Amino acid sequence: MDKKKTELQSLTIRQKLQGIQSSLKAPKGQTNKFGGYNYRSAEDILSAVKPLLSDYECILVNQDTMVEIGGRVYVQTTSTLIDTVGSMGDSVYTTGYAREAETKKGMDDAQITGSAASYSLKRSLGNLFCISDSSLDPDAINTHGKSNKT
Repeated sequence: MDKKKTELQSLTIRQKLQGIQSSLKAPKGQTNKFGGYNYRSAEDILSAVKPLLSDYECILVNQDTMVEIGGRVYVQTTSTLIDTVGSMGDSVYTTGYAREAETKKGMDDAQITGSAASYSLKRSLGNLFCISDSSLDPDAINTHGKSNKT
């Protein structure tokens, strides 16, 4: 057995997660033309993490569930990082939520759900891999051209 595989087998799932978190670079590769800011999509995060999953011999499974909270429908996404060597089957997971809009101009129901699912996945991946979309992030505070009334 080669040295790298032996070292990987000695790592716990949390140590592997720490390695992935510290190595992951998921730049904001998308531009919102309307709001004039850069952001990262779930697809950007997934593209950046795939090589690291291979390096650390882990798999990532994302699962959506529809949940009702306070009479509103949310998409709950659970992202699970699973060890495929060492303590095989050990895992860590996080969840993210996004609420479906009741209506969204120009979108049918499937597109509204898909939009919420994409954002929920982005939140879940951000939680798992420590990717911040803090209140200082324009994507988090964007008003899409609507001013707040004071």
